[in-house]
Amino acid sequence: MARSRTPKFDASEVITNEIIRIIERGVLPWRKPWTAGGSSRPLRVGGEPYQGVNNFLLTMRTVMAGHSSPFWMTLPQANALDAKVRKGEKSSVVVYYGQSRKDAGGEDDRSDGDDRSEEARIFRFQKSYRVFNACQIDGLPDSFFPDPEPAPEHPPSEPIPHMQAFFDAIDITTVFTGTEAYYLPPVDKVYMPSITRFQDPRNFYGVWAHELAHATKARHRLNRDFGFSKFGNTSYAREEIVAELTSVFLGQTLGFTAHTLEMNAAYLHNWLRVLRSDKGAIFKHAADAQRACDYLIARSEAGRAGGRAKAA
Repeated sequence: MARSRTPKFDASEVITNEIIRIIERGVLPWRKPWTAGGSSRPLRVGGEPYQGVNNFLLTMRTVMAGHSSPFWMTLPQANALDAKVRKGEKSSVVVYYGQSRKDAGGEDDRSDGDDRSEEARIFRFQKSYRVFNACQIDGLPDSFFPDPEPAPEHPPSEPIPHMQAFFDAIDITTVFTGTEAYYLPPVDKVYMPSITRFQDPRNFYGVWAHELAHATKARHRLNRDFGFSKFGNTSYAREEIVAELTSVFLGQTLGFTAHTLEMNAAYLHNWLRVLRSDKGAIFKHAADAQRACDYLIARSEAGRAGGRAKAA
């Protein structure tokens, strides 16, 4: 009699289903303004910020659980600090990626110095591991629970200097007109309403980040292409997810959250259609968004450096 096998744990499926359940409630928790212990990003045990999909996942979980510490760690890491995860606490699944190289004969990772790329293949793999927030662990040093910083106050409908300087330095033309926000590929321009139309100026920068993210898809920038795109189809939905996550990641750096002018059932449906049809989508598009975020940061830094050089 054959023994039944335990189904193999599929991190992509588990994580994607988790996000689907949350969105089905009609909420996007990663849009909620938050900091934990003065940090706007989840941190590894050594203090390094998480990137890409793990940043997104742990941001969402921090907000939903109300954790006050930004630090996350594995069970062995907690044990190494003579700390103990409290009984009954649930872990969070995160992922990492690696690659291995195999030649045509099946040997892995080894080379005799002869680079015969046509006889070698690179295999990328995904593995998962589990982490706990410091708030789920007893006995950690106080350094894992930094004091919160007071939330800054910003005058309504007024520019926020450091955010405005960041966006002004990016060499993508933005035209401020009308009441809609969009990127128009044929003329390679972003169109935005004036900041005076936004009671909370942070929402203005969240929308601007979203549209600049769309502009990074241009062929002369990141050349991101999901196929023919029109309002409501899958290609359109995938690009919307990338723009949303780019705004999340950029907002963590500057101090705003992702925002769009329209938050409705159709917008949520974009996410759900993609996630339900492709369990790997959130991982791919979080990576796309991280590249877009890094690109915009680099362009802003280059623009400000050029401005300082001209001033000198």
